[in-house]
Amino acid sequence: MRTHHTITLLTTAAATALALTACNPQTSSNGKAAAPSAPAPGVSSAPSSAAPATKTATLPNFVGKGLQAAQDEAQAAGFYALKSHDALGRDRLQALDRNWKVCSQTPAAGASIDTSTSVDFGAVKLEETCPATDAPAPKPAGDAMPNFVGQGMKAVRGALPSNASITVKDAVQSRMVLQESNWKVCSQDPKPGTALSGQQVSFTVAKTEETCP
Repeated sequence: MRTHHTITLLTTAAATALALTACNPQTSSNGKAAAPSAPAPGVSSAPSSAAPATKTATLPNFVGKGLQAAQDEAQAAGFYALKSHDALGRDRLQALDRNWKVCSQTPAAGASIDTSTSVDFGAVKLEETCPATDAPAPKPAGDAMPNFVGQGMKAVRGALPSNASITVKDAVQSRMVLQESNWKVCSQDPKPGTALSGQQVSFTVAKTEETCP
């Protein structure tokens, strides 16, 4: 009789263990909790982040404003890719933005554009008059000498080959030509159309506001 009761108790315990295992799939056959399954190779368990949306804004009108004020206003509107150039084509640097004013802007005002778009200001000094359209800088010299008369001397130098031998003399007085961006070409040698073959290039110049002799 004792043997019969022992077998019955063991059978009941085994059935209970099997029932608990079936109710809890995370439990292993030995009664211990099973570790969670690892994600498949190459599959990330972290949620994927969406690409940032493009931000657009309306570009204000900066023409007629001081260059520094225009730059500050552009940044306040969300535009930070800013640059400027000499609207008179003389290749001057806008070293002190407060001394320059905006004559033109690209892109034009009023457009709703991506705020990462580069905004370019054409500018002149405060005491200067804006041109009707931006004056183009001299085109780089090729095999023949271009006509540089009337062009800013600094821009002309930049248009010539970097190995060119260049001399510059004041055509009005015997002044030293220190800051070429303030001078314009009055005459040149060789003449326009002459083949450039490494010969010396000479210019006479006058201050931009002066009349060439």
